[in-house]
Amino acid sequence: MNVRKMRLYDTENIHSGDDRDEYEKDYARLIQSPAFRRLQGKSQVFGAGSGDYYRTRLTHSLEVSQIAREVARKLGKSYAFLANKEHPGLMIDPEVVECASLAHDLGHPPFGHKGEEVLNRLLQEEHGLKYEGNAQNFRILMFLEKRAGSGSGLDLTASVLLAINKYPFCIDEPGRQKGVYRKEWEGIESLRLAWEMPVGCATLEAQLMDLCDDIAYSTHDLEDGIRAGKIQMDRGFFEDDRLVAHVVHEITNDPSYDETKWENVDQSAMVKQVLINYLEQWEIIYAECDREPSKTRREMKARWVRAFANEVGIIDDPDSGWKKVTLIRDGSTNLELLRTMEILKKLAWVTLIKDFRVQRLHKRSEVMIERLWGSFKTYEAGRLIIPPDWLESYEAQKDKWSWERLAADYISGMTDAYAEKVYAEFFASRSGSIYERD
Repeated sequence: MNVRKMRLYDTENIHSGDDRDEYEKDYARLIQSPAFRRLQGKSQVFGAGSGDYYRTRLTHSLEVSQIAREVARKLGKSYAFLANKEHPGLMIDPEVVECASLAHDLGHPPFGHKGEEVLNRLLQEEHGLKYEGNAQNFRILMFLEKRAGSGSGLDLTASVLLAINKYPFCIDEPGRQKGVYRKEWEGIESLRLAWEMPVGCATLEAQLMDLCDDIAYSTHDLEDGIRAGKIQMDRGFFEDDRLVAHVVHEITNDPSYDETKWENVDQSAMVKQVLINYLEQWEIIYAECDREPSKTRREMKARWVRAFANEVGIIDDPDSGWKKVTLIRDGSTNLELLRTMEILKKLAWVTLIKDFRVQRLHKRSEVMIERLWGSFKTYEAGRLIIPPDWLESYEAQKDKWSWERLAADYISGMTDAYAEKVYAEFFASRSGSIYERD
């Protein structure tokens, strides 16, 4: 049996018995799913609907998948051991990485990371439950999504499920902030055991997907920020000591901050240098592009994606005894380029997310999610105002999930616009027919 193409439920391919490859089926199931379509209405940085130019979760996911697939092809040609297929977790199939990239953000609720933060706080304070976007991915893929012949999500192959699983832990363990909810972890853990995966280690495909997500984030969000005027391409902006201090603060206060990566590094000096280099590169490209800002933005983004993608490689990780996908140079981790990527990510964060107008949007979205939660959180009130198919699913399977988790599922599946629509129905005067289609 090919453990990479095994499925948890449709093990005999009863419901997908055509001549397509298994990963082609996964791809079709993902892009034709309602959860994937809804990404077009979910925020990336700016609120969905802020403008035709800016990225949404959908366009971000498509861009990550394009980068990941191309890097996967390159790695397949560069590392002979991948062709040996010595272990199912030490392989890189471009189609698998592409599918994982398309699915990596399905669990994000409306209003971006703020929505995730608010839902997690409400669930933890009131019910001791967690909400986290990566865990919600698996709840969607393995339970909430429906396809013909399956009552258990999209029933993707083991390779794709494990390629999405960049945090291979049960999130319900004490102290875990990221991972997989316990119910879905049972299935993921069974696949990992079948593959004989080392505890706590992600497959190479999951690591590659995660790194390409960072590449997209650190380049594409900056392009959007420049287009929006939040990042001003002049020396006054880039040489401001307050900007440098804010970037350093975000780096050192990130929960994933690793002091060893910054050992013996003057962080302020490096941030200043990276910012100035970024501006000077802009000025060169701006002249090459006949001083045309739109063309300059696209070329700037393309060159940075290429700079990162060309350095992606695989090394042995002595700490885990596994292999690691990272940025490398001369056979070792390229810490300088990893630090540069982190600085650019934080530049996007402090200039876009921390912008007071975006923070006002976050405050507004916090209020909306809190009040929507208050409307749906109890069975007695919520069952009267939740769509009938959701209520039917709950009644049929309430031994597997609590009403509180159902309410969080329903809210988290909303697009930004739909959350505002439901909020307006509950709390704002409006005109129009109550029979408008949801």
